[in-house]
Amino acid sequence: QVWLVESGGGLGQAGGSLRLSCTTSRGTISGYRMAWFRQAPGKAREFVSAITSSTGSTVHSDSVQGRFSISRDNAKNTVYLQMNGLTPEDTAVYSCAASVRASNTLPKTTTSYEYWGQGTQVTVSA
Repeated sequence: QVWLVESGGGLGQAGGSLRLSCTTSRGTISGYRMAWFRQAPGKAREFVSAITSSTGSTVHSDSVQGRFSISRDNAKNTVYLQMNGLTPEDTAVYSCAASVRASNTLPKTTTSYEYWGQGTQVTVSA
């Protein structure tokens, strides 16, 4: 079991960058596939990016492809989401998620992840 804690959110400007971090207050992310999801006001939670536990393969949603990248440092128990080329449409609460199931696959559904952080707010101004 892992307890996930996100950080790095805040206010960004259109065209700017932010980097989110997700670490554990208990447990280790080693062996878990990890993902980022986001939820904008009045909208459903949507998939952003995911990374496998050991191969380092990644996948991104079409809306962030080419702008965002996900990476992990198992030694630091941390997953990162580097967000470049921000737009106001990226404004949302970003949550980190983890799953120990089939850890070298990259599902994009919320039900594929057992553990969730509380989320961090990202607000992008025009």
